Amino acid sequence: MKQIAVVGAGKIGEMIVELLSTTQDYAVTLIDGSEEQLARFEPSSKLQTRQLDVSDVAELAKVLKGHYAVLSATPYYLTEAIATAAKTAKLHYLDLTEDVASTERVKKLAEDAETAFIPQCGLAPGFISIVANHIAESFDELQSIRMRVGALPQYPSNSLNYNLTWSTDGVINEYIEPCVAISNGELSQVPAMEQLEHFSLDGIRYEAFNTSGGLGTLAETLTGKVNNLSYQTIRYPGHCQIMKTLLNDLQLADRRDVLKDVLENAVPATMQDVVLIFVTVSGKKDGELLQESYANKVYAQEINGKLHSAIQLTTAGSICAVLDMLANDELPQKGFVKQESISLPQFLENRFGAYYDLQALSRAA
Repeated sequence: MKQIAVVGAGKIGEMIVELLSTTQDYAVTLIDGSEEQLARFEPSSKLQTRQLDVSDVAELAKVLKGHYAVLSATPYYLTEAIATAAKTAKLHYLDLTEDVASTERVKKLAEDAETAFIPQCGLAPGFISIVANHIAESFDELQSIRMRVGALPQYPSNSLNYNLTWSTDGVINEYIEPCVAISNGELSQVPAMEQLEHFSLDGIRYEAFNTSGGLGTLAETLTGKVNNLSYQTIRYPGHCQIMKTLLNDLQLADRRDVLKDVLENAVPATMQDVVLIFVTVSGKKDGELLQESYANKVYAQEINGKLHSAIQLTTAGSICAVLDMLANDELPQKGFVKQESISLPQFLENRFGAYYDLQALSRAA
């Protein structure tokens, strides 16, 4: 049984603990700075809890010693500290960060590491890059790749048409930071909240706009191979304009703490959500211009008598699937590992990756 450290006892950390604890392969040490958060978990033979200031690299490294891997489910600004502690303690490192700068620091740490460093193991970045690269590999020439993802309430009931389903810090960060893209074959940066578009799926209208971090390392991987590559977040119509008013007109982009407080005290969270994943790739096969798409909706599900949101299932399921593949020697055991290097068929066949595929899940049950 492999001992896994999970840093962060929030909604995603909770889901990771539940998924790993239901197997006979992993025991978990859950680490968080909040005693209140940790008090929600009952220690057992498969779960220990440890209160610790995770920004204290030296102390965290001591706790991590002897573990097989550490999974970071914390806000992006703690990424570097946890990755540094992982390198010091010489164990595998996985995270869920969408922050571009944090990932660059993880990549630097991985250069001479003795273990694997696998950032961006969530939904987007993460699974979305695995899907896009899998489709792209079937083309002789690539023209464009459009990646769209959204975690939305099933029953929107406010003017934002939104409920909190994900880290508030993460949402604000992706709405503000520059976005990586490939335009006319050139790697570039484009502003967040721009290039608004509308589309319909299953008779429901949506909007999509630029947000930061969703491409992960895919733009770097495909530079020189595709003319246009973009990532956008999906929301219900009207959301983008209201958020731009808050961020730009009210200048809350410069006061993230205030915006976080407003959102968390005015916009309720929900467990009744749906995750939309929409990838479209166009290019040439045997001289013919073709387009292939992947569209998927994942809904909240009840597991062990408790309802878990779709964003919990997809995010935690993804990082647990990557951990499983690492433990089974299906991934490199050393250095920096990109999400797009992971096989989509192997991912979906995994017991945790199966949460993206209800048919696969029912077959495994």
